[in-house]
This record gives sequence, structure tokens and C-alpha cells, in this order.
Amino acid sequence: MTVATFGNKVEGVEYNNRYGVYAIISDETNSQIILVQAPNGAWFLPGGEIEKGEDHLSALKRELIEELGFTAQIGQYYGQADEYFYSSHRDKYFYNPAYLYEIVSFEKKQDPLEDFNHIAWFPIDEAILKLKRGSHKWGVEMWKKQHHK
Repeated sequence: MTVATFGNKVEGVEYNNRYGVYAIISDETNSQIILVQAPNGAWFLPGGEIEKGEDHLSALKRELIEELGFTAQIGQYYGQADEYFYSSHRDKYFYNPAYLYEIVSFEKKQDPLEDFNHIAWFPIDEAILKLKRGSHKWGVEMWKKQHHK
């Protein structure tokens, strides 16, 4: 299994663990991917925190309904990308292992349950530049290698 690490772990700091699962969702031509913009303006891959009792796949399916209103067929697992960061919004340090998956196909089933995010499609390289987290950028780079982009 591939594991990548991003950010700097600060010695003597207590980190809050936040395990997350995220998806790379491309259009039919594999020329664009969808990103979610949080209310603070930061762009992320669709997905989020794994809740107690959930495995990766059930958490990802729930997150896709919440954020996009999509049901999806989950494909390849690209690996784990650990990220250490400080959230000025929450005034906390986080250790955020991100588990990254490809979505093979999706269907919009409903409006997103979370109505405070902005959703947009971007060309692959532009999406990478927009993404806030190194772990998310890494996931898209893994997807690009798989798809020879």
C-alpha cells in the first residue's frame, strides 16, 4: 500500500486525529474532475471524515450523497496520504490520514444534503492547483498516472 506524508509534524503539539476518505470523480472524457469549495473558500476533493462505525466505502458513499447528491461505483484505491496541519478556523492541529479512491461511474440522485458548499468541474491540472491539501493533490496525481494524463 502506498503511503505519502504532507505537512510538518510539530514536536510537542497535540494532534486531533481526523480520518477521511476522498474521491477523484472525472467526467466521461477524463478531462475534468469535480471539486467542492467549503464556505471558507478552500477547494477539496469530495469526501470527508469517517464516522464511528463506518468503513472507507460506507463513509465515502455517505459523503458523496451529502456533498454532491451522487451515488457512485467506487473503483481503485490509490492509497493513504497522511497530512499534518494547523486549522486557524478551528484553532487546532490535525493529523488527517486521507484514503483516496477513484469513482468509476456516478449518478446524480438528489440535491446535495449540504447546501453550503460550492461544486465545480475543473480541468485536471487546474484542479490540482486549486486543491488546498497536499494529500488531495497527491490523489489526483495518482489518478493521472493511472489514466496516462
